[in-house]
Amino acid sequence: MADVAILGLGRMGRGIAEAYAFAGKSVLMVDVKPRDEAGRLKLFAEARKEIADDLVFLAGLGIGSAGALEPAMARISMCGREEAEAKLGSIPLFYEGVPETTEAKQELFAWACQHAASDAVMASTSSTMAVDDLAAMGTQPERFVNAHWLNPAMLMPLVEVARGTLSSDAAVKRLVESLADIGKSPVVMKNSPGYIIPRIQALAMNEAARLVEEGVASVEDIDKAIRLGFGIRYAVLGMIEFIDFGGNDILYYASDYLSKNVDANRYQAPQSVVDNMKLGRNGMRDGAGFYDWNGVDVADYRAKRLGAFVSLLKALDLTPGRKA
Repeated sequence: MADVAILGLGRMGRGIAEAYAFAGKSVLMVDVKPRDEAGRLKLFAEARKEIADDLVFLAGLGIGSAGALEPAMARISMCGREEAEAKLGSIPLFYEGVPETTEAKQELFAWACQHAASDAVMASTSSTMAVDDLAAMGTQPERFVNAHWLNPAMLMPLVEVARGTLSSDAAVKRLVESLADIGKSPVVMKNSPGYIIPRIQALAMNEAARLVEEGVASVEDIDKAIRLGFGIRYAVLGMIEFIDFGGNDILYYASDYLSKNVDANRYQAPQSVVDNMKLGRNGMRDGAGFYDWNGVDVADYRAKRLGAFVSLLKALDLTPGRKA
């Protein structure tokens, strides 16, 4: 019996299969498209080669070893729909990874729910379709959850788990536990267009592109600023944590200035920032902000965060005093 079934052999499906197999789990990958035997065998060979090549590459970087390749590949089996039908009933977790069209997903979920156990979790990797809409395409809507993996799936620790209005606690728990069991760090959220990362990422990317349009700096210098001034800090501090760390009032005044001098709509502070400003909840130094800092040993907290930041700088050879 496989630990997970992956419906669709596209890039994301292959990445998820690799992550599970690398962590010691057995995976059944199902080619859900109708094709002749020669075409199917060709697809299987391509998928296996891509996964194997990736594992070899990672072993060369010190992740895993060459000796782990054969056992990991042995944990991955592949088949077509007809052969899969007799196997799906014993698998507790499904990942759907077909194209982002209603027709493709509707047809697939109708078929999968017909052959899966009634309590099997159906996790769609859709980055656009709402959980509730997907749940309506199958049976037992309480078992439907969205699992948004980030590329490259094997390496990225985060998986965004979006629950629908009918998603059961049991289904969410099983998915979260399965992800944690293979070393991923899931976050659970309510269903929202764009999830967490794509919403923040789209704003940042568009603003970077606008800076290019406006001739504020060269493409190379904008990217250098992002790598060395923006992104590097958020590997140690979460973005909301960073507001409390630096001070909500700093964000409030920066937003006020930028909204008046760049764009009123893009830079207007959200109501939560305005409210925190009015209430004197400016973060760590006030004992309250988005987080509750009462009872926190601030000196110890700062030492740990700055220590982690210095470790990151050392790993990237970016410590103060280095030769440029």
